[in-house]
Amino acid sequence: MSRRPRRNKRNLPDGAIQLEIERLSHEGRGIALNKGKIAFVDGSLTGETVTARYLNSRSRYDELKVDTVLQSSPDRVTPTCPFFGTCGGCSLQHLSSKEQINFKQKLLLEQLCHATGLELSSIKLLDVLQTGGYNYRRKARLAVRYVAKKGGALVGFREKYSSFITEMDNCHVLIDPIARLIAPLRNLIDQLDAKFDIPQFEVAAGEQDKDLSQVALIMRHLKPLSESDQAFIKEFAMNYHCDFYLQPKGVETIHKIWPDTEPQKLQYHLPSFDLIMEFHPSEFVQVNGAINRKLIPLALELLDLQSDDRVLDLFCGLGNFTLPIATKCQKVVGIEASEAMVQRGRENAALNNISNAEFHAANLYESVTAQTWSEQSFTKVLLDPPRSGAIELIDFLSKLNVEKIIYISCNPATLARDSAKILESGYNLNKAGVIDMFPHTTHVESIIEFVRH
Repeated sequence: MSRRPRRNKRNLPDGAIQLEIERLSHEGRGIALNKGKIAFVDGSLTGETVTARYLNSRSRYDELKVDTVLQSSPDRVTPTCPFFGTCGGCSLQHLSSKEQINFKQKLLLEQLCHATGLELSSIKLLDVLQTGGYNYRRKARLAVRYVAKKGGALVGFREKYSSFITEMDNCHVLIDPIARLIAPLRNLIDQLDAKFDIPQFEVAAGEQDKDLSQVALIMRHLKPLSESDQAFIKEFAMNYHCDFYLQPKGVETIHKIWPDTEPQKLQYHLPSFDLIMEFHPSEFVQVNGAINRKLIPLALELLDLQSDDRVLDLFCGLGNFTLPIATKCQKVVGIEASEAMVQRGRENAALNNISNAEFHAANLYESVTAQTWSEQSFTKVLLDPPRSGAIELIDFLSKLNVEKIIYISCNPATLARDSAKILESGYNLNKAGVIDMFPHTTHVESIIEFVRH
């Protein structure tokens, strides 16, 4: 195989050029015309006049970054984070919260109408679910690199358009107990013999009670740690009151190093349903706990659960929706690919004394007709798939002939594609809305209600 030639950025034009920004792209970059060629301008907003410098030039479009805003949009705000513009963790902090939601809602509706042929006026919009835009992330992966020229270890998110790690000592989107650990973690790495062999931390926070969080850290290390390194790590965990795990190889090698007497689980609360949910720090949970506590009641409201309903929860994870659903209906069956997550769902059901919830493991991207649970009768379905969507399941869902399908999505493109097929299966798209799960980013979380005609 021949390698594709690398583009030579040294041939980019010098200096800044002036551009008029016409609109925003799906990635939140301004779009302008530059001598008849599309220009994507990072850091600009619709209606602005800016000067910008080249980042890259391709045959069909150019990529630039704002140098100076000559005429600003009324929707421009001053970013709270001092690392905004360099750090790749956020891309919309310069846009007002209201307009971020409008941008995401417009993106969702454009995708839906294009894929389904529906008129915009026919889609009933749900109220936006939104909370405070900062200190919301309770789970993240932080890259690590020891860079002597930078004075030591770097811990944080990668820079925009780069594999470099942002030189940061705080983060305004991570919850405060995690954000406060960035600078101490840099100091910890500096002390370790293995400082060059640690590529990342996975961080997660659970809830000890209403006001306190329990933070867990999983440190990936490429070589065995010396006794002195392990001693430094245990001292760090003790001083900063966090659970500390090591991961020498794959996920199956994750093990707790401090403290060694406590359960290897975190938990979060769903007070509206009087539920406690346990999870391992490496397992998936919704990153925005406050939004999650609003999203679940909305999903159940749309399901309009009755005491005799039998609900199928697809891509159920550890039971985040399954167990709240169980409190309102006759029976719920949760399906998830991961055996470990299915086991966690069963444990959470037992923990909360719920007996009308079943959990089964199955690959939902393959035929499920041979699965025993697929032969049961259901009245309603909730599905919350990964970014790739659930197109493989639509034929199966149409055969179930359920009254309602509630679809929660983190990718408007695959949601729109799947929606078109659901409509062809005999359903109406009744309501749709966006959920501000990831403020200051272009990630769009959304929810749709489909009703059988």
